[in-house]
Amino acid sequence: RVEVVESGGGSVQAGGSLTLTCTASGNPSCKYDLKWYRQAPGKEREFVSFVDPIRPRYADSVKGRFTASRDAGSNTLLLEMNSLKPEDTAIYYCKSDGCYRDGAYYPDEEWGQGTQVTVSA
Repeated sequence: RVEVVESGGGSVQAGGSLTLTCTASGNPSCKYDLKWYRQAPGKEREFVSFVDPIRPRYADSVKGRFTASRDAGSNTLLLEMNSLKPEDTAIYYCKSDGCYRDGAYYPDEEWGQGTQVTVSA
């Protein structure tokens, strides 16, 4: 079964930067379908970003400030966060939605434990 682990969270002042790392492991033959989400206190969990085969996708709230990247064939998804704002404060989660293997897609949802990002004014 896939294991998803996030790292890189921390506390920064507004305008600062952090880079989060998501690593998925389990089946060496899989390219995992990884996405970033976040959940702020008292709010619903929301989509942040992922890298599809063509280009990265972002929520409107982070466009121009966050950059997602992933090396071809890698099961590590990075999220570089710049110009951080207090409203970016949240637990950031990585999720695997499934596995690409041998030309097929195998759905299998698994969340990481999350990493806290705190941005102070």
